Amino acid sequence: MKSNIVKIQRRQRRLRGFTLIELLLVLTILAILAAIVVPKFTGVGESAKIKATKAQLSTFATALDMFEVDNGHYPKHLEDLTVQPRDATNWRQYMENIPLDQWQHPYIYAVPGRHRPGSYDLSSAGPDGRAGNDDDIVNWQK
Repeated sequence: MKSNIVKIQRRQRRLRGFTLIELLLVLTILAILAAIVVPKFTGVGESAKIKATKAQLSTFATALDMFEVDNGHYPKHLEDLTVQPRDATNWRQYMENIPLDQWQHPYIYAVPGRHRPGSYDLSSAGPDGRAGNDDDIVNWQK
């Protein structure tokens, strides 16, 4: 009878706790979920937005340079790439529309440029939406 009681007590102890394999399985599942979720909060998304904005600046640069070659000067406004301005003698549509940056702010365009007096300055105010900060994305720095 005593041996039956011991067996029952051992069985109850085993049923009360988790096994090492169960704990490792739970930890593995949590690690997989963290690997999926954590990058969204660590700036990977922000890095992608910065790269997309730099690519858009490059697209603008191509269109602006084509305008300059065709007309002998840079446009006064970015919208002149989509709608023919009065002073354009050899104009064609260079862009279908003028997009906003990745944070839904308009790009900042100045001709002649303050940083590039021979051409133009083009920038995005970056994530905070305020121009003149260190997080601005600009065409005058490499």
